[in-house]
Amino acid sequence: MSNDAFEKLCREADERQYAKIRGQKIEIGPPAQLLDDVHAFLGRFIIYPSKEAHDAHVLWIAHTHVMDAWESTPRLALLSPEPASGKTRALEVSELLVPNPVEAINVSPAYLFRKVGSGDVATILFDEIDTVFGPKAKENEDIRGLLNAGHRRGAVAGRCVAKAKTVETEEIPAYAAVALAGLGWLPDTLMSRSIVVRMRRRKPGERIEPFRRRVHAPIGETIRRRLAAWAATVLNQATAARPNMPKGVEDRDADMWESLLAIADIAGEHWPKRARDAAVALVAATADHEPSLGIRLLSDLQNVFGNAEQMTTATILEALHGIKEAPWSDLKGKPLNDRGLAVRLRQYGVRSKDLNVGGDARRKGYTREDLHDAWETYLTPPPPPPDKSATSATNATKPDFQGSKAADVAGMERSVADSGDEKTADKTSKVADVANVALVAGYTPASGKSRGSIASL
Repeated sequence: MSNDAFEKLCREADERQYAKIRGQKIEIGPPAQLLDDVHAFLGRFIIYPSKEAHDAHVLWIAHTHVMDAWESTPRLALLSPEPASGKTRALEVSELLVPNPVEAINVSPAYLFRKVGSGDVATILFDEIDTVFGPKAKENEDIRGLLNAGHRRGAVAGRCVAKAKTVETEEIPAYAAVALAGLGWLPDTLMSRSIVVRMRRRKPGERIEPFRRRVHAPIGETIRRRLAAWAATVLNQATAARPNMPKGVEDRDADMWESLLAIADIAGEHWPKRARDAAVALVAATADHEPSLGIRLLSDLQNVFGNAEQMTTATILEALHGIKEAPWSDLKGKPLNDRGLAVRLRQYGVRSKDLNVGGDARRKGYTREDLHDAWETYLTPPPPPPDKSATSATNATKPDFQGSKAADVAGMERSVADSGDEKTADKTSKVADVANVALVAGYTPASGKSRGSIASL
């Protein structure tokens, strides 16, 4: 089918939908069908890396309509290694479906604070987030603090306000649903509060409909009104919901997925299973992000030590420098030295000591006993194989960093400078890493329907 014929088919389908909308009362319909309609509408314009990512986006949109029910709201992070991967389009389509959308790009902290604290719970759609937290961006600690704190109900941003000759304190509500889109990665504190979807470019032959807001807004508005009406009927049920978590989804991840799984359980039919498959797959995929230098160092040290009970600092550094893919031989132009090693390990409570290396000779070094607690706390073995119900995203090959899996340490900043200049090694460096993104390819989200299929309203 030619592009002209395909677009004509889409226009004719839209006209039929508008005819159904005009002059008719909006009916919610079965909850599972409502989520299916959101799924189909999104799939018309967006290529997802996996069906689990598609399902997660549907559930996240639905949860924004029931914000009064949740203790915690996850950030939806649409990230990719390259531009033109559908991130902005996903935000544009979401804007039609979520309540009180605020489209943010290159905004000041004051603007964002006022929008979030203006009254009704806003849905922040923050594009080009890499310009805020990327390696060439400024720190933007005010925005980072707002996005971090605002995932919890009751969080506020405290400010001082000058009124005449007096200065008064003001607390601005920070609780809001947030979707973020950008290149690379987010700071660790935001990553741990996010459901991450690793977007990718369309492959040759993958077809989507051209998105035109003026054309598709009426259908999106109808779905949004149905979601809002449904949300009003299930608020008490959602507030009381305590969904069971699938294996491997716990701690902060469980906080992030609780509201989405609750939505799926309330909708019923096939959505509870699909939601849990999505949780398992996306949590496993998120764990693949590049660890902090501190975690990487602990992992490499575990392998360097092997079965040794103690090692001198000189021996450790020689071994670390010899790991070809590790950063230790070139930290901004200088190799890691004994001072840098000591500074990085000190934050984990590990300090060098005098070692007896034979006779009266004593040299500085580290022992297995001193490192054991840090290894046990911050490094975990590879996760068990996923259930067959989990998706291909969980079966992808995972990097093990020389045999150890780096634990996802929630809220932990990359707090040690990467510079080889030891005079600045104690200063904090909060540079967001841009890691290679492993994507799950080959997904066609139409679930048996053609790309041109239209949501049933």
